[in-house]
Formats: sequence, structure tokens, C-alpha cells
Amino acid sequence: MLTLMRRGLLVLLAALPLFANAAPSAQQVVQQTVDSLLSDLKTNKPAYKDDPKKLYASLERILGPVVDSEGIAKGVMTVKYSRQASPEQIKRFEENFKSSLMQFYGNALLEYDNQGIRVLPTSGKQDPERTSVNMEIRGSSGAIYPVQYTMVNQAGNWRVRNVIINGINIGKLFRDQFAESMQKNGNDLEKTIAGWGQVVANAKDTAKGQPNGSTAE
Repeated sequence: MLTLMRRGLLVLLAALPLFANAAPSAQQVVQQTVDSLLSDLKTNKPAYKDDPKKLYASLERILGPVVDSEGIAKGVMTVKYSRQASPEQIKRFEENFKSSLMQFYGNALLEYDNQGIRVLPTSGKQDPERTSVNMEIRGSSGAIYPVQYTMVNQAGNWRVRNVIINGINIGKLFRDQFAESMQKNGNDLEKTIAGWGQVVANAKDTAKGQPNGSTAE
């Protein structure tokens, strides 16, 4: 019996490094990222209000590794417009999009005033390649706003592909605005890419004015 217990202990000890090195789940990625963001914001919010560029740089450091900016950018551009673009234009749009996305979320974070944020536990069997993580934000009035992250597994790492905030699909919002910008610019891709930062800057006000809408991606 003692020998059996020793063997069982050895097996457990041998397995511990595997558990320790296991990649975090999609829910854990969201929880860890939210914790990092709020901790950083709590420490540096006064400095960020004085110089938002510092916040954008911090968001790039914290959010950059967990956001699939390439996938989001291509989804926003859609096949209809991306097939007209050169590889250089697609890459430049991705960079512009990523930069403007950090400003979009950064400006929203500056309005955060210690409301409750809760990442909900996952339930049921999860798709190993694509899943959703739900979160709740309690507003200052006590109202609860649901947030849903669409997560994709890329080489064992979960990354954010889309966000739905209180029923407003951010990916769809950006897709619609990209198509609208292309129409306004006479289908001039260069003008649309160059002006994308301003489009995203206006997206926050657009989202505020919309009713809860589609959750389709």
C-alpha cells in the first residue's frame, strides 16, 4: 500500500508541470485581461486623463496580445473590399484599425468609475476553436449591461475576435461604417483607410445612439 501511495504521489508530481503550463481558457484570458486593465487604470487614471496617449500605449501592451486585430480588420473590410486591396493596403488598414481600436476602448475606459465588472463562468461543453465569454458591467444607476466576447483559438491561444456590448455588435457597427465610408469616398480605398481613425472616433457616439441591435457577426 505504501509503495502504491508513493507511485501515486510521483505520478501527481510529474503531472503538475503539465497543469502549470496549460494554456488558460477563454474565460481565464478575459478575466486576467480585465484584472490587468482595471489594476493599471486604478494606478494611472489621473496620468491617463492628462495624456491619453499613455493610456493607448498601455492598452496596446495589455490588450494587443489578446486581440485578433488582423482577423477583426479583415472582417470589417469584408471580402467585397479586401479583394480590391493590395497586401500593403490591407496591412496598413490593420495597423490603422488597431491604433484606432485602442483609442475607442481607451476613451470608454476613461469614463469608468469603479462600477462592478463581473466575468461570468462558462457553462456546458465549449468549442475548442471558437467560443463566447460573457461579462456584466453594473452602471452607476445600478443597471446591468451585458458584454459578450467572441473568442477564437489561434495556435493554442485565445484571442478576441468580436465584442457585443448591451446588444450592440461592435464588429457589425465597424463593418457598416467601413461600407458607408467607402460609399462617401467614391469607393476610394486609400481615402477610407486614411480616414479610418476619425470613423472609429465617431463610433462611440454612434453606439450610444443606437438601440439594442443585432448580435449577428
